[in-house]
Amino acid sequence: MNKQMKPFVLTIIAFALLMCLISCKEKNEDISTSVNKNGAIETSVEVKHLDEQHDLLITTHRVWVKNELSKAFIYQDTVPSLGKTFAEAENSEGETKNVWINKAYEIFITVK
Repeated sequence: MNKQMKPFVLTIIAFALLMCLISCKEKNEDISTSVNKNGAIETSVEVKHLDEQHDLLITTHRVWVKNELSKAFIYQDTVPSLGKTFAEAENSEGETKNVWINKAYEIFITVK
């Protein structure tokens, strides 16, 4: 390769690498704002605080077929409470105050 072609080839390689890096930006196409009720299974998970020692885990599955709710399954389980934590809260007038609040479970769903 002659000396005049070398900068041109390096420029092309640098441009190709830059384009690869830009195109690798992760896009999450799995996020939806509505349920396709023509044929879908919708799942919701909720945790309610019962008392100092227990929380209630409510899992709901809805089966949608041809835009109609075919079946709904609701499971309720009692789980141990995570206790309380000290946090800063703000009222409607913008005043802040430190208060004790219930710790919340983090919910992770794996779909296979």
